[in-house]
Amino acid sequence: MTSVALYKKDGSKNGNVDLNDDIFAIEQNDSVVFDVVTMQRASLRQGTHAVKNRHAVSGGGKKPWRQKGTGRARQGSIRSPQFRGGGIVFGPTPRSYGYHLPKKVNRLAIKSVLSEKVANDNFVVVDSLDFDAPKTKEFSESLNKLNASAKTLVVLEEDNKNAALSARNISNVEVISAKSLNTLSVVNSGKVVITKAALSQVEEVLA
Repeated sequence: MTSVALYKKDGSKNGNVDLNDDIFAIEQNDSVVFDVVTMQRASLRQGTHAVKNRHAVSGGGKKPWRQKGTGRARQGSIRSPQFRGGGIVFGPTPRSYGYHLPKKVNRLAIKSVLSEKVANDNFVVVDSLDFDAPKTKEFSESLNKLNASAKTLVVLEEDNKNAALSARNISNVEVISAKSLNTLSVVNSGKVVITKAALSQVEEVLA
């Protein structure tokens, strides 16, 4: 069974903690990770792009010239696509880019990236990150003592509001709950810092 050091929030060691090998010690599947990251990035797209077609542009209610006898091609509206100021043909319309992959694929991807973090010593387990009140300075100091000051993903147990509020204004630090842990967040982080309670919740979800 894989074991990693357990730290206190002051940076000192507090023993070891065992990790589930089925989650934190599997072979990385780059293809699955790529598919899941692509899916998550697609779902982040706003999809609010839009153009006006010939029915949406203003004007053009009158036939520009009579049907026959002018020598020119027949036209019904000056807002047809071939006219300057006319509608756009086949332009983008608002839509969602989101799609879904099977649950097993998502789980395999998150297990793969977590295993990669553990293998490269970028996975830090802390016994707790409890604060009496939101303290950004204290939270930042704790991350520095854990050598996780830049591009860090902090995974907290549910209802740890003070820690979440303490970290939200720190640059290059993302804070999520254990149940919201996802592949894209792990991939975008340099180091993962997770509380012992959150670790139990993650193993419960992914087991």
